[in-house]
Amino acid sequence: MASVQKDLFPDAHNPESLHVINERCLLRSQAGHSVVLVSGIILAQYESNDCMAKAHAMVNLVDQGWASQIQVARAFSCSARTVRRHLRRFEQGGLAALGHLEGYPAGRARLVAPRRRLVQRLKAQGVGQREIARRLGVGEKAIRKLLRRLGWKATPPAQRQLPLEAAPPADPNLSALAHPEAGPPVLVLTKGADPNLSAFDTSKQKSRFSHDTDPSDRCADRLLARLGLLEDAAPLFGSASSVPRAGVLLVLPVLVSSGVFECAHKIYGSLGPAFYGLRTSLLTLLLMALWRIKRPEGLKEHSPQNLGRVLGLDRAPEVKTLRRKLARLAAAGRAAQFGQALAQQRVALRGAALGFLYTDGHVRVYHGKHTLPKAHVARMRISLPATSDYWVNADILCDGYVRSSGISESVSQ
Repeated sequence: MASVQKDLFPDAHNPESLHVINERCLLRSQAGHSVVLVSGIILAQYESNDCMAKAHAMVNLVDQGWASQIQVARAFSCSARTVRRHLRRFEQGGLAALGHLEGYPAGRARLVAPRRRLVQRLKAQGVGQREIARRLGVGEKAIRKLLRRLGWKATPPAQRQLPLEAAPPADPNLSALAHPEAGPPVLVLTKGADPNLSAFDTSKQKSRFSHDTDPSDRCADRLLARLGLLEDAAPLFGSASSVPRAGVLLVLPVLVSSGVFECAHKIYGSLGPAFYGLRTSLLTLLLMALWRIKRPEGLKEHSPQNLGRVLGLDRAPEVKTLRRKLARLAAAGRAAQFGQALAQQRVALRGAALGFLYTDGHVRVYHGKHTLPKAHVARMRISLPATSDYWVNADILCDGYVRSSGISESVSQ
C-alpha cells in the first residue's frame, strides 16, 4: 500500500522522524525524545533511550485499544512477541516489571546448589563438560563458567601405556620394540624409513587379539594403526541386546569355511597398516550384500555404531574409507586370480557335488486363435505370438572329467 501511495504522490511523504501507527496514532522522534500522539493528544512522552517508558507506551496503546500488537510492533521496530512480553510483564508486576533488562540477570547462577554439587561429582568422576551439559539440559558454556567460578582446575590425564607386542629380535625392522622388562616400549625408526608407513614389517605381524577392553572405544587399536603397527583390527564384541541387523552373524561359519578370507589373503596379501584392513573390508562388503545394501553410498542411511557392533568394531567404515579400500584392491588388478583361487578351493572341497546345467531356449511361433504374449523370433527378426521351450541338460563333474548324465527336460510356456 505504501508503494502505491508513493507512486500516486511522489512529492508527498512523511519525514523520517514520523512513524504512522494507524489512522489515529502517530509516533514522532526528534532530538533524543519521542512523543506518542492519539488523535492529536499526547499519550506518552519519553526519552528515546528510556526502555521502561518506551515499553509502557507500547502497553498503553494496546491495552487501551488504540492500536493492535502488529501495528505497534511495526512502528516501534520490534516483533509482536516483544509487545506480548511487555503486556504479560505489566500484568504480573506493573511498571517496575517493564524495567527488566534483556537476557539472563547478571551475577545470578543458572544452576542451583544441588545441580552445582552434581556437576562437581560428575566432573570428579571424569565425565566431560559436554556430557554434563547434556545430562542437565543446559549449554556447555554454562558448565564451563560454573567450573571456573568454583575454581576447578583440570588435571592432565595419566598417560596410558599400550601393551605393544615384542617382536623377534632377528628381524631388523622389528628391533625398535623394547623388551617389556626394559621399561615402556620406545619406537625408533630406521634411517630412511617412511614415517607414514612405519619401520615395521607389517606383512609378518598379525594381530589376533585387540589391545582394547571396551568394544565401544578402540582408541588403542586405532593408535597402533596410526603408528603402522596394525594391519587389521581384531573383532571385539560386548554384551548387548536388541542389536539391529545382528542376524547376519549366523552366516559367519559359512563364510569362513568357504575360504574367501584365506584366498583373499593369499592373493592380495595386505592393505598395509590400517584399522580397517583386508579382512574387515571384505567382511563389510559381504555383510552389505546380506543387509541389502547395494553400494557403499548406502552406508549413509544406517548408523555406523550399530553396524560396527555387528562387525566387532566401535563403528563401521565410512563411505570414503570403503571406497578407498576398493580402489586399492582394484589397482592391484588381481580380481581374476582371486576368482580362480576361490573356484579351485571350492572344487577341492566339494568337487563331487559340482555340476553344470545347460539351458537352451527355443521359440515356436503360434498360429492358433488364443491370445498369447509376443516373443522375439530370431530367424524372422520380428515379435510374434509364440511359445518358448526350455531344454535343460545336466552334466556332472566327476574325477576331473565332464560326463553327461543324459537328463534333459522340456518345459513349454
